[in-house]
Amino acid sequence: MEIYLDNSATTRPRPEVVRAVSAAMEETYGNPSSLHRLGVRAEAVLRSARETIAGTLSVSPGEVTFTSGGTEANNLAIIGAALTLQQGGKHVITTAIEHPSVLRAFGLLEEHGFELTLLKPDGSGLVDAEAIREALRPDTVLVSTMYVNNETGAIQPLENMRGVIAAERARRRRGRPLLWHVDAVQGYGKLPFYAQKLGADLATLSAHKIHGPKGVGALYVRRGVRLKPLLVGGGQESGVRAGTENVPGIAGFAEAARHAFRDLEGVAGQLRELKRLFIAGITARVPDAIINGPVDDNTLLAPHIVNVSFPGIKGEVLVHYLEERGVYVSTGAACSSRRAEPSHVLKAMGLPGDRVASAIRFSFSPFNTIDDVQRVVSLLDVAVAELRVFARR
Repeated sequence: MEIYLDNSATTRPRPEVVRAVSAAMEETYGNPSSLHRLGVRAEAVLRSARETIAGTLSVSPGEVTFTSGGTEANNLAIIGAALTLQQGGKHVITTAIEHPSVLRAFGLLEEHGFELTLLKPDGSGLVDAEAIREALRPDTVLVSTMYVNNETGAIQPLENMRGVIAAERARRRRGRPLLWHVDAVQGYGKLPFYAQKLGADLATLSAHKIHGPKGVGALYVRRGVRLKPLLVGGGQESGVRAGTENVPGIAGFAEAARHAFRDLEGVAGQLRELKRLFIAGITARVPDAIINGPVDDNTLLAPHIVNVSFPGIKGEVLVHYLEERGVYVSTGAACSSRRAEPSHVLKAMGLPGDRVASAIRFSFSPFNTIDDVQRVVSLLDVAVAELRVFARR
């Protein structure tokens, strides 16, 4: 029996999502830009999906741009905004714990003459909003911060950040513009996120993190915000992102979002209980297991992610040990886990090398059960003891 605890990397599609994707492929396969009946049907699927995603964010449907996923949405938000605003300044800000698709987008901007300030987190993985205030300059045009860290589950203090950015905007009045991008991929569908109320100008979403299909995501673009398109062509998505839309994927995204937001609080409670039992189990049974991230406070930790170090064992060795016994976990971000580099997130938190090298991420979903948790805790009890003995030889 397999136990999948790598839901921060991707999630198992819901059966309803699979059916929605299949129906769109079989029944509404027309190009949504075509004027004939099949095109009109496909366009109706897009319109309905856009309304659904917009509803989950409490924004207007016209503020939702569909993309090929979170990576493209992050690139479009960061590069597209910076290039549009560069006449007003070339200073940008982000944090050292961001997803690689954010960090590398800023790296590309640096190659084109932008100056980047990279903010460090504290030892629990949280970035102080005051650090943003101190980093802001008259020529700062873009700040990008994540909602939930994909490795530790740390919920960043977005409300405090909002206050700092609002104060800077008020100080500037009619001066240079300042945009705020939020990478909401790991928080969307797990926790409340209302982009417009928060005051974010741009926000990234991804379907396959909420039991939707891979290869589809969205970018919230506040009305009035202009982005330089990264893909040009036929003018789809209101000219922000060219290319024929992935109608089946978008239909699946909308179906996944409908399920995710049907009982957001109830599912979050279910996930928190699984996480609580897991932490209690390994704390009691696995010697020297160390939880990486904030204290167990629901206001600081996402309900579905636990990052644990097992000093004395290499993380990738434990991952393969568990895999051979039907349990799937990871050492960190899936897009970079095949490389032997240590976690940039845990390093930025200042954790000792042994804790970084031995860290494992466990991430839960509504498909997991209490029995899954109990079985994994029992397996970890044996695995860690065996591997530590082997490592000392």
